[in-house]
Amino acid sequence: MSKRFWLLGVVALVSAVLLLACGSKYNSSSQGLLLVGSQGSNIIQTFSFDLNSGHAAAVANSTNDTAGQTCVLNGSPAGMVMHPSGAYSYAIFNASSQCPNATQPGIAAFQVKSDGTVSQMGDLVPDANPVYLAMDPAGKFLFVAEGTSAGLNVYSIGSGGTLSAAGSATITGLSANTPNIVAVAPTPTIFPSAGINGTTNAVCTTSGQNPPTSQYVYAVDSVNYLVWQFAVDTSSGALSNPPGTTTTPAFGTDAVPAGVAVDSCDRFVYVSGSLHNKISAYSICTAVTTNGPCQQANGALVEVPGSPFASAGSANGLGQVVVDPFGNYVYVVGTLSNTVSGFKISPVSGALTALNPATAATASQPKSITIRADDSWMFVTNYGSASVSQYSITPATGALSTGAAITTDNYPFGVAVK
Repeated sequence: MSKRFWLLGVVALVSAVLLLACGSKYNSSSQGLLLVGSQGSNIIQTFSFDLNSGHAAAVANSTNDTAGQTCVLNGSPAGMVMHPSGAYSYAIFNASSQCPNATQPGIAAFQVKSDGTVSQMGDLVPDANPVYLAMDPAGKFLFVAEGTSAGLNVYSIGSGGTLSAAGSATITGLSANTPNIVAVAPTPTIFPSAGINGTTNAVCTTSGQNPPTSQYVYAVDSVNYLVWQFAVDTSSGALSNPPGTTTTPAFGTDAVPAGVAVDSCDRFVYVSGSLHNKISAYSICTAVTTNGPCQQANGALVEVPGSPFASAGSANGLGQVVVDPFGNYVYVVGTLSNTVSGFKISPVSGALTALNPATAATASQPKSITIRADDSWMFVTNYGSASVSQYSITPATGALSTGAAITTDNYPFGVAVK
């Protein structure tokens, strides 16, 4: 080979490496954006994915770029959520032995830029013991489960995405073991808009359906097998006991609950049980039922007939649970079986029926799950496999089609999607 052609080959190789290191460009008109918090390099990675094919590519902080680093963001990222506008994301950050200066946990706010990169806004907001984040569907409040601190914190979200403490709640009237609050979920104050191609995919999207003016948040207690209920002040975000109650209401769950999700049409609540692999289902009391279980329209929960519903297939160690953005399906990760399970929601009763097939495979140790707002794509982080499992969703059936896994930095935990 001539020296000239050898040099051309080297130049081409170097150009390819530089292109990979810089990452791909993100085009919001044809691509979605995935944010992954990985604990190997303590970094937030971003990936674009084609909205038709799902083909994914690294945008910023690619695995090749961060493989030799251990403390990019000075803390260990955990749970993560995306603001409904897609302009901001929020993540739990914990102390890490890899980051000597990361001595306290807190919540970090990130701006999601038009090129698909993210940048932290301001300092870490200190938070005593954050274990799980949930976003108000209207993008007004951020709710934080406080684990063994036996309560939850709430932050209001400013016009620039900044966080301000809006209050906290502790459980009153407790006559049980100290709670361990592992997950929280608020009710909606807005209803879903039309879905893919303008199709109305949610029963509450039809004309004449008014969104609720009251808001509640439900907190899962893994020690006492309960879900606790608080009322939310829709102006300030402050938490209190619901109307007509003097202590914090609690409702029984199946054994060792791990996750909670609220239907986007404000009808039902679902709680995953990790010991017996069942999902407890509840109707929300939004109206008084004459001679029925709802004596007040105060957000109390009434268990759905047939609840708890057993998971099908090989699902084991049920963990985080989500309801799809249009309130038609429930999905839950199997942390011990490396699966994600799907269920159809009965729009009348809230009862669950397993999809066929009942499960789809993930990789090792699935942790977090998220669905894009248009109900088209689902992502699950695989903590033990340095990857994110990707699925396209068929809105008419809820069926999952498995796509190519996305390689990430080591120990991916939180995930958010735009």
